[in-house]
Amino acid sequence: MIDGGEAIRKLALNVVRYTGLAPLAKPFVGGIGAILMLHRVTATPEKPDSVNRHLTIAPEFLDAVIADMKANGYAFVTLDEAIERVKAGGKGGQFAAITADDAYRDNMTEALPVLEKHGAPVTIYVAPGLINGAADLWWEAVEDIVNARDELTLPTPQGRIKIDCSTPGKKLQAIARLQAYLTLEVREEDQRAALRELARSNGIELDGPRQSTLMNWDEIRAMAGHPLVTIGAHTVNHRNLKRLSEADARHEVDDVRRMLQAELGEEPRHFAYPYGYASAVGGREVGFARDAGYASAVTTRHGVLRAEHAGFLHALPRISVNGRYQSVAYIRTMLSGVTTPLANAGKMVVTI
Repeated sequence: MIDGGEAIRKLALNVVRYTGLAPLAKPFVGGIGAILMLHRVTATPEKPDSVNRHLTIAPEFLDAVIADMKANGYAFVTLDEAIERVKAGGKGGQFAAITADDAYRDNMTEALPVLEKHGAPVTIYVAPGLINGAADLWWEAVEDIVNARDELTLPTPQGRIKIDCSTPGKKLQAIARLQAYLTLEVREEDQRAALRELARSNGIELDGPRQSTLMNWDEIRAMAGHPLVTIGAHTVNHRNLKRLSEADARHEVDDVRRMLQAELGEEPRHFAYPYGYASAVGGREVGFARDAGYASAVTTRHGVLRAEHAGFLHALPRISVNGRYQSVAYIRTMLSGVTTPLANAGKMVVTI
């Protein structure tokens, strides 16, 4: 998704890095460990210039990050062990847990060999609706729709709006406009119908479940049986919980456990909030995850783990390892803990 703050964040990272502040500050603000967040891991992205390219890193970069962290004393542990270490106040040294959202197929084909090389466990958060085709990777579909046309018609309750997609710059504007329409202007539960109507009215076929992009159930079952892999829950349909009624939000959080148990033979113990930022998860949603009985729940808030997170196991921050920052030096800076308060209005213990 489009992010106008990337240049500013890179500038801040570089300032911290080149002033030498990060290694000096790490003993004081580095926390006890970190949860890393991945999405796609592939050396051959289908759309290398995609607006969603930040979701993708190269396997070689993942390899380099893990190797560098191990060399700097991090132990890579399961999410279950990470939670126990948080509860113990970080005894046993610095640790990291790797997580991956959405169950992309390249997690199996390209990320897993890297994880096997390092003996690094991973928790993959699955939304059954995405796997079954009941929900869409709408951020990918929007880009495909815009790229297929020089002009689009957006059907809205106020009438049809013409959108210019004739140049690369106009396409970026069009994608931002459609993202805002789907995530702000239509109800969350109507998002899929609105996306399908957008495609239909512009003569574009959507392919349902993205078979080339996401794992199928047989592949997820195979991954669940791997000694390094834990399957977690990512709601039923990858919906923004904050935009749903209490009943619908609880359905998304609760029923995904039953669905994953039916497919995999085991209930998930860990949960990830879709989107995970402030407009998608707050205190109400954290309460839902706690009530559902999950051992942990993660957001996309930026931050390292601290001993105080023992009291906030259903609102844990992560460090995003993404295509915007494919530099080991950037990851080192983030892990130092210096960027945690910079990204969170001075907060050292990041929750929601």
